Amino acid sequence: MTSEHDPARRAVMAALASLPLISLAGQPSDGEVKRAESRALVAYFSRSGNTRVVAGLIHRTLGTDLFEIRAAQPYPEDYLATVEQARQERDSGYEPALEAKVPNLARYDSVYLGFPIWGETTPPIIRTFLSTHDLTGKTLIPFVTHGGYGLGNSASILASHAPTARLSKGFVMQADQERQTMDRVNAWLKQRTE
Repeated sequence: MTSEHDPARRAVMAALASLPLISLAGQPSDGEVKRAESRALVAYFSRSGNTRVVAGLIHRTLGTDLFEIRAAQPYPEDYLATVEQARQERDSGYEPALEAKVPNLARYDSVYLGFPIWGETTPPIIRTFLSTHDLTGKTLIPFVTHGGYGLGNSASILASHAPTARLSKGFVMQADQERQTMDRVNAWLKQRTE
């Protein structure tokens, strides 16, 4: 029997988890929304793929539209370089430019907003997303992955950067728990739809 932390097992689990997300890879890079003609949107930022898996599960289960949040200047591939850049952006209050905005955000009643926790807070690109989109009257439902630090101050960031949205209790999960991801997300979504 292989260990839960076996690299080969993790690779297989990641591959299996991403199989249903093949359609996400084809998402246009010019900011188009993958449309399901829904009144709900899943907008997400993911560096390592953990948040992308959760976004895909929500998108498929609820039949939402889907939008990947991307920085105009992508973060470095090197993890430590990304950590340093994100720290500098956080400390200076810098909000990096988006590659694209969600077109016609007014058509949505609910926005599921997904992101990882970076340095005990939201990634700077999420602050940009919130600052550049009018979420007035929309239900904002966060789904967050983290590496063991929990939500950090992300709730206060969401509240301060989207003060006119109705902030709903979201979903929080420590990343790198592949076996539990699908079960936990599906249980949470079932509670929301009952």
